[in-house]
Parts: sequence; structure tokens; C-alpha cells
Amino acid sequence: MSVSVWQDYKLLNHTADREYDIVIIGAGMAGLSTAYWIKKEHQDLSIAVVDKGEVGSGASGRNAGFVTCGSVEHFNRLVAKHGKDSALSIWKFSETNLELLKAEIIQDNANALEFEQNGSFSLASTEEEFSELKKSYHLMQEMGIKVEILQAKDIVARLGAQGFVGGIKYLGDASINPMKLMLKIKEKLSSDPNFHLLENHEVFAIENHGESKLVKTKKGYLNTSVVVMATNAYSAQLHPYFKDKIIPTRGQILTTSALEPFMEGPCYANFVLDYFRQLSNGQVIIGGFRQLQKYVEVGYSDETTDIIQTSLESFLRQHLPSVKQAEITHRWSGVMGFSVDGQPMIGSLPTDNQLYFIGGFTGHGLGLTFHCGKCLADLLFDREIPEFISAKRF
Repeated sequence: MSVSVWQDYKLLNHTADREYDIVIIGAGMAGLSTAYWIKKEHQDLSIAVVDKGEVGSGASGRNAGFVTCGSVEHFNRLVAKHGKDSALSIWKFSETNLELLKAEIIQDNANALEFEQNGSFSLASTEEEFSELKKSYHLMQEMGIKVEILQAKDIVARLGAQGFVGGIKYLGDASINPMKLMLKIKEKLSSDPNFHLLENHEVFAIENHGESKLVKTKKGYLNTSVVVMATNAYSAQLHPYFKDKIIPTRGQILTTSALEPFMEGPCYANFVLDYFRQLSNGQVIIGGFRQLQKYVEVGYSDETTDIIQTSLESFLRQHLPSVKQAEITHRWSGVMGFSVDGQPMIGSLPTDNQLYFIGGFTGHGLGLTFHCGKCLADLLFDREIPEFISAKRF
């Protein structure tokens, strides 16, 4: 999000300013979701979604497609940190996220979007982690969350995975093709003549312009009353407020060639740090292992590294016998926004009530962003939002 004077198209071409009621920066799940919920209620508003690339070119199009509930921690840790009531609210928030996606976007397009609601698994390779998962299981049962406990033999039979001592299954979780999901939201938005998608419009500054805001992009300047920064990991590149609140964190992934179906659903392992699933076309996808290069995996670079990619591949060969002869077809990475307390943050800048933001999904974007986008729309129109996602907590 830095642009040289030579790249400033406004200076080069004298591009005419354009006027919008709201400009949303970021064409990932957060930005598109926010636009969707605003337009659902106020079709008369003119909205522009701008992005330095194209729809889904950031982490929203670079993840493993998990639509899962909860947060970055096992549920027992969530309870220990926030208490039972707040932990349950956090879990229910993400359950609602999935229900909203199904009702508003997925509808009868499940097959086209490669949507599957087969639940998800947390697997333990040590008795220590299995003990925590058992605690989570009992807490979740007590609170009415649908969950199932598995022994090692169940994991082998239902997931084709070996080397795990036990685990639990969250029955309501799902998976999807994230790019197809975003393109479906884009399709719904594009039918509105007051919606404008400005791809390849890198934003390099947001300035005051009388009573309005001037959003400066490489291809022109945009006048607006309200700016929404849906920039997640990249937020600090546009405003210093986010430097100690949203940390850019890289995640690396690979996929294999297609195999016969053998997995019941998506899986997490190693205290939710590693994750894998089989896609509807038979390919196996795996990501994680950033703990091996904890400090290298912070920042804005989206390159892959030999250490993590080798570890991802070794994990597959060790734990999934069906994958041993498969070829690796793709390797990539994406930069996620990790909030300092693990929960999303939604609000406006304390010093500027015309600049709103949404981000900090901490590796669970698909499980949170659609509902968070609705909450940001609520905030814009003076409705209350849940305390645990409100940036007022900082």
C-alpha cells in the first residue's frame, strides 16, 4: 500500500474524482460481506469496494476453506479466558455466521460452491492434548453444543488418519470453496446499479476533504462520507492505530493430486495450529506449522519456505497413508490478520468517526466474517454489536 509519485494516476492523467456514500477498502470476505449487509438494508446508498488486486486476492482466497465455529483456541481455554457465558456467546456468534451464509448466499447453490456440512474434527497426537479435548467435550455438552468424542480407532476408520490418540468432532461445522463463495456474493451485489467494484485500485492514502474523506488510489481519487477499512492484516499500512492490534501473520498451505474419498470431514491438529481436509474433487489440502518459524511467519510477504512446506508434506505422509503416493500440485501462502486477543475487532477510529474498520479474524475468517460484516452494518446505523467484537475493548 505504498505508491510512488510516478504511479499516482491522478497526477498523471488528472482522473476525475468520483463520489460515493461509502467506500470499502478490501474485496475479500470482510469487505464483500459488509457491502452485502449495507446494500440489503439501504439499496439507495452508493457503495464502492476497492482493492489493490482482485476479489479474493488476499487471505480470503488463500485459505483452506474451513467454515468452523469458535476461535483459535480449544473451547476449554476459551472458557478459562472468558468465562462460560462469554465463551458460549463467541461460539454461538460463529454458528450464526454459518446459518446466515446458508440462508443469504449458499441457498440452493451448495454443490456449485462446493459446500459441505460434515462437521469438523480436533485431533490429539498426545494424551496431554486429548485431556484438554475431553474437557472441551464435557463443557460443550453441558452448554448444549453438539459434539462427539472419538478414540484412536474411530479416527482411523472415519478419517483414514493414524498417529492420533483421540479427538472430538464438532457436528455443525462446514467447508466451502472460498473463491466461489466470494464470487457468489459479488454476483448478488453486482445486480445493484449503486454498487461499484473497483479492482486493481491500490489505496495509498485516506485524507480529510472538507467534511468528507478522500480515498486516494492508483487509478483515481474517491470522495465519500464514510470509509470502511476491511483490510485485516494490511490495516496498519493505512493507519498506525492498528500496529499493536492486528498482526500480519503468514499461513502456508499445499494441496495434493486427487484421491478416492477417505475423509469424513475437515480436521485440526496440534492445538488448532495445523489443519487438513479432503476437497470435494478428492484433493487433500493441508496448512499450518507456522510455529516452526514463528518470527519468520510475521509480516506481509506471501512467499513459501522450505522448512514449513517440507513439514506439511511430511505430516501428510506420516499421518495419512492414502496420501503417500499423491503428487503435490500447489504450494502457496496467505497473510492473515491476528488480533492481539484472538477475537475480531469492529468499530470506528477513536479520533475519526468517519473511518470504520473490520478485521482481526485470527485465522478463522470464513467462520466469522459474514456475521461480522452484518455487525459493522449495524454499527453504521447506530445499533449495538456484541461486546467481544467491539473495538471499544481496546
